[in-house]
Amino acid sequence: MALSTTQSIWRSGGGDQTRTAYCGSGVMAASFYIADASPAVAGTNVTVSNGGAALILPAGAVVLSVSINDGGTGTFDLGTTGYNSGTASGASIASGLAATVGTTSVGSVVTGTPLTEMSYVTVTDNTSGAGTVGGYITYFVVDPLLGQQNV
Repeated sequence: MALSTTQSIWRSGGGDQTRTAYCGSGVMAASFYIADASPAVAGTNVTVSNGGAALILPAGAVVLSVSINDGGTGTFDLGTTGYNSGTASGASIASGLAATVGTTSVGSVVTGTPLTEMSYVTVTDNTSGAGTVGGYITYFVVDPLLGQQNV
């Protein structure tokens, strides 16, 4: 199991063979691409690249920051749609995110709220953005076993 293997390597690399040290969760980065951040496309899935597959984050993912290196104009919201439930949650990742080049971390714009299920990342309906927007979303996955995996 990947969760178990990765965390046990981190722990044992630090000399712990007893499950005493808490290893935490690794931070990951997912590339994203929005072909058009305008209000006309609200509710559409964000992709991993131009013409790529939909960006799907795992249950328990907590977005730490959104870094834009291909900027548009205005602002947009990032929400989610449950992979199995189909439940849409507008601005669950970010509300009023500037479409311009830069990094926005958890705070008043990026929510830092864990996803309750595996979810598509979507552009939601509260947007004044325009143009293509791309970059990286950094996140970690909440450890449901609280660091008690195999050593």
